[in-house]
Amino acid sequence: MAGPYPGRVTTDAAGRAGSAAAVRLLPLANFTSTFDRFSVPPLLLVIAAEFQVSLARVTAAATLYFLAYGLSQPFWGLVSDRLGRVRTIRVTLAAAGAIGLASAAAPGIGWLVAARTLQGALFAGTIPTAIVYMGDAFPADQRQRPLSRLFTGSALAIASASPVAGLVADLASWRLAFVLPALLALGLAVGLRRVPDPPRAGPAPSPLAGLRAVVRNRWALAVLGLALAEGACVLGLVTFLAPALQDRGLGPAVAGLASAAYGAGSLAGSRSVAALAGRLAPRTMMAAGAGLVVVGQVVPATGVSFAAIAAAGLLVGAGFALLHTNLQVWATDVNPAARAATISLFAASLFAGSAAGTALLAPLADAGRFPLLFALAAALALPTGIAATVGRTRYDRRR
Repeated sequence: MAGPYPGRVTTDAAGRAGSAAAVRLLPLANFTSTFDRFSVPPLLLVIAAEFQVSLARVTAAATLYFLAYGLSQPFWGLVSDRLGRVRTIRVTLAAAGAIGLASAAAPGIGWLVAARTLQGALFAGTIPTAIVYMGDAFPADQRQRPLSRLFTGSALAIASASPVAGLVADLASWRLAFVLPALLALGLAVGLRRVPDPPRAGPAPSPLAGLRAVVRNRWALAVLGLALAEGACVLGLVTFLAPALQDRGLGPAVAGLASAAYGAGSLAGSRSVAALAGRLAPRTMMAAGAGLVVVGQVVPATGVSFAAIAAAGLLVGAGFALLHTNLQVWATDVNPAARAATISLFAASLFAGSAAGTALLAPLADAGRFPLLFALAAALALPTGIAATVGRTRYDRRR
């Protein structure tokens, strides 16, 4: 089993078993965190109707979730350097599960928004820390496949969250849709207790030293900027796939089923990344991914329908997998000495972009102007894809 640093190998049975358990369980942690996040879109109109508030006000639960998720990343990155990768994941899963149960019991919109915001801040310690774990445990030339497994866990959640949440809301209550990921998080917090951290080559850098190393690295700053734009034009848009159909009169279950095509596309894209690793250059996969995202956003910009939203979800999901997985691998490589700080800021940028994109597009959604909403997302995605491809090309040449 490859060790956490190039040139080092973990040969003891305990180390191999721990790494194998991590590769199995950490994608499940990604699944849980992502399921919680993507179960919300088909519930927005249902919650607005129950609490008798506007869609824009309920959307604040998604916007502030993304904002808290993004802003909390640097904190959890520093915590994982001190507390350990696995322990940080366990603590955040347990606390997020408890707050998830509180979300399900919300008596009003204020309670719900506050609970979801806190839950976003807690789940912020799960996925990025899992990425750092894989960066610690595998050398650069073996890292793409375990990272693609993490993305696959998220993709499976994206594919299932919207239809499951929509069906639960139709048959029972939107509150039950919040209970499911909460229980999964609590179970995983227990299940991960025997997974050890990978060994470290030396002491963790101080918080200021880690952040200073990122700020002084221009390639790290470039990757952070790309993550910010990617979050705005992809994740900010995905929030509105189901509401676009519900605005046309479809129920939450049907709308959730159509938007779940994004998860199917993400799953197909993540499997493609694993298969193409070592065969295609990262810049080639990033260019292809950005192209799929743009085309997928243009389709519903010409008119919203079940077929258009399903096609958009499929294309944007596949494109995001190709673009984001390679951007993620790039982020683990630009600053190995401060990997936790880099990845935490990378995730912070992604979800800060998500919050900004959601907030920017929410007024258009509230007014029912969904074609314009998709057109604006495409207008941002095109230069983002070009910048990512050109930047990675220059990075590879200068190495």
